[in-house]
Amino acid sequence: MGEELWPLWGLVPLGYLSGSWLGALWVCRLAGVADPRGEGSGNPGFSNVLRLYGPRLAGATLVLDAAKGMPVLWLAMVLGMPPWGQGMVGLAVLLGHSFPPWHRFRGGKAVASAFGVLLVLTPWVALCCAALWVVLAWRVRTAAVASLASAGIAPLASLWLAPDYVLVILVFTLLVLVRHLLNIRRLGKGDEHAL
Repeated sequence: MGEELWPLWGLVPLGYLSGSWLGALWVCRLAGVADPRGEGSGNPGFSNVLRLYGPRLAGATLVLDAAKGMPVLWLAMVLGMPPWGQGMVGLAVLLGHSFPPWHRFRGGKAVASAFGVLLVLTPWVALCCAALWVVLAWRVRTAAVASLASAGIAPLASLWLAPDYVLVILVFTLLVLVRHLLNIRRLGKGDEHAL
């Protein structure tokens, strides 16, 4: 037990650091456009970049934010860590994205990063959630609704597709929901930003 868990001491901080690298900021800097934190919803993530600058820059942001935690998660799997240990590394990635030390602990909502984490740990759950996100975003035109519904369905999908990861995914879902509290209030008032 102890031997298989020693990598946590290195992988959790590494996961946090990899998560704290915000793809949206680098994509926008390289494209020569304004920092997304100053416009739209003010969120440095995929949906705000999509809203402000279109699908090309948003797609690049999605790829970077989803991929940044993958190497450390693959390493956790290769080292034979149990699902809850892999989940701790994945949670560190999401916390790094949500609370990056380089940006006064003001990061994104962790949806794209959670997609990347799930793609490594439970690919079928990730793909189900992504499909639901796309359908809802297209029909409702609100990223928050799509994100909240996708996060909510993830633990249910994992019961069927990845039962060993149910508790891990439940923790991820709770983080995404907490990060969307302001969006939930805006949805209640009817003034949430549209895509």
